Amino acid sequence: MNDISDAFQAALHLLMSFDAGLMEIVGLSLQVSFSAVAVAALIGLPLGAALALFKFPGRGTLIVMLNALMGLPPVVVGLIVYLILSRAGPLGVLGLLFTPTAMIIAQAILVTPIIAALTRQVVADLWVEYAEQMKSLGAGPLRAIPALLYDARFTLVTAVLAGFGRASAEVGAVMIVGGNIDHVTRVMTTAIALEVSKGDLALALGLGIVLISLSLAINAATHAIKHRAEAQWV
Repeated sequence: MNDISDAFQAALHLLMSFDAGLMEIVGLSLQVSFSAVAVAALIGLPLGAALALFKFPGRGTLIVMLNALMGLPPVVVGLIVYLILSRAGPLGVLGLLFTPTAMIIAQAILVTPIIAALTRQVVADLWVEYAEQMKSLGAGPLRAIPALLYDARFTLVTAVLAGFGRASAEVGAVMIVGGNIDHVTRVMTTAIALEVSKGDLALALGLGIVLISLSLAINAATHAIKHRAEAQWV
């Protein structure tokens, strides 16, 4: 019990003193996750809106596949990205394996289906409500996409935050493609796994506290945005 208490006190000391090692890991984690979510949003928002508005053969199958991809196993994504970026892979010449860029790619692949699927549902619901009005103004599906995305901006921000929560808590894929290299690709989740295996509970607890705080902040932001969106329509 004393060991746990001492480790917790040491973790608080690391946080309160802004330990350089801990801050470096947290900074890289946020950099990778923010970058991955930005890429995923750029792809997922228009993709989800297009699937909601355009009718074409195979659309139903694509929607089912997109929903299924929301539950992609991270280790499988990590393995696929590893094979693509390895020296024997098609993109091995780029030398991206075991770099933050490889981690961003893996996280973006995991997050894009989440953002796209949630966007598709939100935009589809709005199109049911505004379809006749927009058609009377001469706005077809293509012209309606920007308007509907803007109208649903508060709800879509919550979808992006959900994607960020998935990215920031991911460990399997980034461990495979990043290699958990100190000062290069070590992020919070991989560092926690490593430090626990080494018995360094202080750093693991400190990073765990940061992760929990980040999760609480994301949920608080989601609640605040949802409340603001509801107030807008009152």
